[in-house]
Amino acid sequence: MNSLPVRRLLIDLETPFPGRWNGGDAFRSALFNALSMSFPVGEQFFIDSVRAGLKALPESQRQQFAAEVRAFVGQEATHRHVHALFNGHLARLGYVNRIEQRARQRIEKNAGNDLRNHLGATAATEHLTAIMADWLLRHGEVFDGTEARLKTMWLWHCAEESEHRSTAFDIYGAAGGNQRWRLRSFYYVTLHFLWDVSLQVLLNLRHDGSLWRWSTWRSAARVLFAKDGLVRGNVRRWLDYRAPGFHPSQHAVPLAQRWLLDNTSQFTVVGPAQA
Repeated sequence: MNSLPVRRLLIDLETPFPGRWNGGDAFRSALFNALSMSFPVGEQFFIDSVRAGLKALPESQRQQFAAEVRAFVGQEATHRHVHALFNGHLARLGYVNRIEQRARQRIEKNAGNDLRNHLGATAATEHLTAIMADWLLRHGEVFDGTEARLKTMWLWHCAEESEHRSTAFDIYGAAGGNQRWRLRSFYYVTLHFLWDVSLQVLLNLRHDGSLWRWSTWRSAARVLFAKDGLVRGNVRRWLDYRAPGFHPSQHAVPLAQRWLLDNTSQFTVVGPAQA
């Protein structure tokens, strides 16, 4: 069982920012805008799935996981709130959030599925976000030229994603989820996640007026496909999830722990939320 503090971020998210907030780079801004647009609805799905998974467990197991699930819910609810504020600024700039619409439709379509499918999808998405979080903590230069408050927001989110990477995975296992269905969920989530984010990035770039600029795609190649880029540099970690004995704790998170220790002035610990 993990100890997961719930933190309240102490930064200004009321002051507006431009669409190209990430150092003026069109692609980097469009990519992270797309990710943020996906978070509120996704995090609500994670909360609902893990809560339902906990309730479905026998009493002895509910007691084992209850504190961790309360803290997981608290962290994810805080992420949902912060990114809703961030997305509100994007909406006022005219960006249209199609990724959220597609995610809601998919969630509604699959609402009647076995609970373990929801938990498997949550565990798979948490693995993908943890991979990205670790990469961002290793490559803080991707936020070069960004306002300190926005850089803090993203790295705080990254640190907490790394911190609670095992919760949904463990609830899935406790609920009787097996390897075969875990991998089916993983492939399904990976394909839809990449497709949805890619479409939203293109929409964001079109709105920004930078879709057909060479500098946009030069930045994309550098961020995604450099030797240790976001995609090319994480293939091994993506593949690790397929191993029969894999557990998210096998991926160490020292950079997340270090960031949280070094940035205590940026948040206050408010304790676990009620599940």
